[in-house]
Amino acid sequence: MTIIDPLVQSYSEKYSSVEDQILAEINRSTLSHPKAHMQSGPVQGKFLEMISQLIRPCRVLEIGTFMGYSAVCLAKGLKDGGKLHTIEIRPDQGGIALDHFHKANLEDRIILHQGNALDIIPKLNEIWDLVYIDADKTGYIQYYQEILPRVRPGGLIIADNVLFYGEVLETHIKGKNARAIHAFNELVKNDESVDKVLLTVRDGLLLIRKK
Repeated sequence: MTIIDPLVQSYSEKYSSVEDQILAEINRSTLSHPKAHMQSGPVQGKFLEMISQLIRPCRVLEIGTFMGYSAVCLAKGLKDGGKLHTIEIRPDQGGIALDHFHKANLEDRIILHQGNALDIIPKLNEIWDLVYIDADKTGYIQYYQEILPRVRPGGLIIADNVLFYGEVLETHIKGKNARAIHAFNELVKNDESVDKVLLTVRDGLLLIRKK
């Protein structure tokens, strides 16, 4: 199921700021990847960049690096001396992302961790200003429960793919990933410790602000 009409998406891209040279290069180099659909598009990337620039975070956590596109976007809003920690479980993708961080001159601001996020997060011993979740969908609830106590009051969590290609809209949700995302959305909906808004950007972004 296509959530956003291609004509609407094209119009949105036309009237949004264009991605910079490095992001365009990452996009081009990812087109041949069998999971290229996992990459944030230019509109979503610009949205993440602007959110980060508005918040001006000191500490950012990203769960799910893929090719590094979203990390580069989020790093653009970091305060001087700020750091973005990104976690990728697949070594091959982590290596490509590192090369992209180097090309973007961000290797001193982005720290890549390779391995299981649930093992890594407790060891970082950080309080987060901004968190972006875009990893395995069956792990969203665990990631949320692990990071929420580590987010500062007023801090923001952004979860990607919360519409999961429209599968969450079905009367009887069949796929395990869609079921996991629907359960995550329900959990956040009922969590009174946060404010939340679900945006219909690309495949759905859930913005969660800790009270």
